Amino acid sequence: MNTDERNNTPAEESAPETETAPAPETAAPETPAAETPEPSSPEEALRKELAEAKAAIAEDKDKYLRLLAEYDNFRKRSSRERDNIYADVKADTIAKLLPVYDNLERALKQETADEAYRKGVEMTMNQFMEVLKGLGVTPIEALGKTFDPKEHNAVMHLEDPEKGEQEITAEFQKGFRMGERVIRFSMVQVAN
Repeated sequence: MNTDERNNTPAEESAPETETAPAPETAAPETPAAETPEPSSPEEALRKELAEAKAAIAEDKDKYLRLLAEYDNFRKRSSRERDNIYADVKADTIAKLLPVYDNLERALKQETADEAYRKGVEMTMNQFMEVLKGLGVTPIEALGKTFDPKEHNAVMHLEDPEKGEQEITAEFQKGFRMGERVIRFSMVQVAN
């Protein structure tokens, strides 16, 4: 029994030693083989992650630039619309004040014995014209000029061989423009 036990014991002892020894040898070759693919896998994963992050950043940058361009266009469009609305309101307001000019002009054409009255009307007319000038409104010259449908409204026609073709011979109502925009057309008589 002792011998069997001793034989078994050393056999059992040597078996674990044999099993233990090959395990590190088997594990040692697997570790380098496993380490070689594993570092390339994390590198590849990192490269892939980096490429995805760069693509996401590029996409976000593109969205940002597009949004920035849209906002800039919106700001410019809003500014133009605001300027146009201001010009429209200004032109409409001035058009509503032009009958005051017409009445002052008629008052100046009337004969009066009261010079103080006449001087007061002239002063009012001069002040009104200064206000219009300050707003950028200028009268349209018509009398003696060639008819231009962009500035004049012909309400009468006159056959006169002494006058030129399409020459304006009379002005019934003064026209005004604000910059290049006509606020009110001149009402005129055209010859030939």
